[in-house]
Amino acid sequence: MTAASDVGFHAQRQARWHYGEVAFWLMVLACGFLFPTRYLIMTDILRLALFTMSLDLILGYAGIVSLGHAAFFGVGAYAAGLLALHGIINEPVLALIVAGLAAMVLGFATSFLVIRGVDLTRLMVTLGIALLLEALAERFSNITGGTDGLQGIEMQPIFGEIPFDMFGKAGFFYSLAVLFVLFLFARRVVHSPFGLSLRAIKNNPLRAAAIGIPVNRRLIAIYTLAAFYAGIAGALFTQTTAIASLDVFAFERSADLMLVLVIGGTGYLYGGLIGAVVFRMLQELFSTITPQYWQFWIGLVLVVIVLVGRQRLHRWVLYVPNLIIRQVAGRKAVVAVPESDA
Repeated sequence: MTAASDVGFHAQRQARWHYGEVAFWLMVLACGFLFPTRYLIMTDILRLALFTMSLDLILGYAGIVSLGHAAFFGVGAYAAGLLALHGIINEPVLALIVAGLAAMVLGFATSFLVIRGVDLTRLMVTLGIALLLEALAERFSNITGGTDGLQGIEMQPIFGEIPFDMFGKAGFFYSLAVLFVLFLFARRVVHSPFGLSLRAIKNNPLRAAAIGIPVNRRLIAIYTLAAFYAGIAGALFTQTTAIASLDVFAFERSADLMLVLVIGGTGYLYGGLIGAVVFRMLQELFSTITPQYWQFWIGLVLVVIVLVGRQRLHRWVLYVPNLIIRQVAGRKAVVAVPESDA
């Protein structure tokens, strides 16, 4: 077997759907029917999962660190809010795409600044972009509403048929559909030759350039795509909450993504999804028990993850499900984080 065919075989094997993945999405769908009183927090988890997946595309697969990913989230949120507020685009799905494209344009424009630096430089540049956009949003309060945010946002029914309800049921299934579609596309991207080239760039950019991979163009492309995903997450936030304020640009949003990826793992799309669930549930639990000190307990959990190892924790958690699947299907579910990410 030649090197090229061996790489192709490995990529095809990784791209196959596994029983664990199907079970995961079926469980997420079932939550919409099993917990009808928790639509709001479940929708929040879906938005966070999509937002985290956008960061994982650049951090986990291309090695681009960012502390200002909220910039694209905020642009998407305000774009969706302004489109709905002024009646420019009434169809939520179309407005969602346009908001994502607005964030994509920003991502493409700023990608040339980000790719020229190394880790520390990228951190400062991305953080500066987010802070700059937050300051601009506050400065042009006649457009953004300033500290009060956009007032009077009314979302029209999805496809003109499905209205957003106060209980969040429509918002949950709408967000789930968007997340699943974008996950499928991201999954296709990371398992394609383009995705394999990103892994090569992350591991050794000089060697990747030496074998003919256009490093800068690849990084610009994935950074732009990640901005689109983050913009979609921001637009979902506005459409499902009817709120768009300066908080969408806050540093805490970008920092939360880092915490989610520490919990779930990078370089693995399900890491962001699982991490979002665990992070929000821990936040909900600790804030209920000790409202003033929930950050301390979240920090303690992160320390335990670092000391014990994420891979080991995943093996413990998934031991029983994998055992059942092996007995039923005769194969192991691939749902844990790769060894290289432990």
